[in-house]
Amino acid sequence: MAIITWDADGKKLYELGCDRGVLYPSVSGAYPLGVPWNGLSSVTQSPSGADENEFYADNQKYGSIRGAEKFGATIECYTYPDEWKACDGHATPTPGVSLNLQTRKAFGMCYRSKIGNDTDGIDHGYKLNLIFNCTSSPSERAHNSINDSPEAGTMSFEISSTPVNVTGYGSTSLLEIDSTTVPPAKLKLLEAALYGTADKEPYLPLPDAVIAMLKA
Repeated sequence: MAIITWDADGKKLYELGCDRGVLYPSVSGAYPLGVPWNGLSSVTQSPSGADENEFYADNQKYGSIRGAEKFGATIECYTYPDEWKACDGHATPTPGVSLNLQTRKAFGMCYRSKIGNDTDGIDHGYKLNLIFNCTSSPSERAHNSINDSPEAGTMSFEISSTPVNVTGYGSTSLLEIDSTTVPPAKLKLLEAALYGTADKEPYLPLPDAVIAMLKA
C-alpha cells in the first residue's frame, strides 16, 4: 500500500512563461503555413460556459447537467506578423495601405510555456499549447504621447474558437503537449511540423493528426 508523500524532491512543479509563438492562418479548415509571432508577451486562456443547470424532484435537487464549455483567450503582444492583419479584419490593397472593417480570417496558433520544478528550475520541461479554429474580436488601441518615461505600447486581442472534431472524443479547441511525458523522438516529430525543417514549411496539424503522430 502506497503512502502519500508531500513535497518530494522533483515534485514541486510550476508553470511560467510564453515563448515560441507561431500563427497559422486558416485555409479551408487547414493550417498549411506558420509564421513566427515575434513580440508575443502573453496568452491568457479564459474558458467559459459549462454552467450547471439544476433540476429538482420531490422537493430536492434531483441532478444537474453541465452546459457546453467554450474556449476563449486574450493575446497580448508588442507587435504581430503581417499575416495577422487579415485575422484582425484588415486588408492590404497595396503595400503600406491597410483597410479595416474587413472580413476576419480564421487562424490557429501555438505557443510554449515552461515547466519548472525544485531540482531543475525552469528547465525541467515545457508545454506546447496548440489552439485551433479561432477568430479575433475588435479591440481598442491607445496611442499615448511620449514622455520622460517612455514605454513600448502593447496590443491586446480577444479571441474565441469553434471547436474542431477529434475522433473518439468530444470536439476541442486546445491541445496541450507535455514534454516531460511525451517521448523525445515523438515530440521532435511534432515540433518539426510546427516549426518547419530545412526542406518542409511549418504547419499546424489537426488534433487527429497530432494524436496519430504521438502514438506512432
